[in-house]
Amino acid sequence: MPLYPDIEDKICAHLRRVAEGERVKAIAIGRLTDDQHRAISKLRLSVGLPGLDDPEILLVGRHMHQSRVVKDRYSVDDVLCQIGSSLAETSIIHGSSKMTIVQSTILRADGYGSMVRDEAVLELLARKPKAELFSVIPKGDISPARREQKQKKERPLESGLETR
Repeated sequence: MPLYPDIEDKICAHLRRVAEGERVKAIAIGRLTDDQHRAISKLRLSVGLPGLDDPEILLVGRHMHQSRVVKDRYSVDDVLCQIGSSLAETSIIHGSSKMTIVQSTILRADGYGSMVRDEAVLELLARKPKAELFSVIPKGDISPARREQKQKKERPLESGLETR
């Protein structure tokens, strides 16, 4: 498994420190499989970029916390599921000269009524020679924030009168 054993508690604590505004250092959370590592290097070389030297995956988490927890209103537990699913041993690599994605091959029930295919966005230059898990994206979701906005639009006014 690409994630290190028992890493979930460390990721939770790390994201809590990020939420409190602490400047955190990157933590190692796992390793790409040999096949994933080779696929990333091959992809990068095909577009004239250097390969990935080290298969270890690091996490800083500021962007991930801001986009998934604050903006989209996912819980930290939701984000942990997204990380675990997207960085599974069976996940496949997609990318271009601008981004590298590790995509789950398995649909997952997100707990909010959607079936999602999780993607991990890797940053490959900032922490060179290692990959940084920059963000996770539950493709096919309706985030809790969007779901709440949709419900507000669908609710009639408190007085029982509807707007025209």
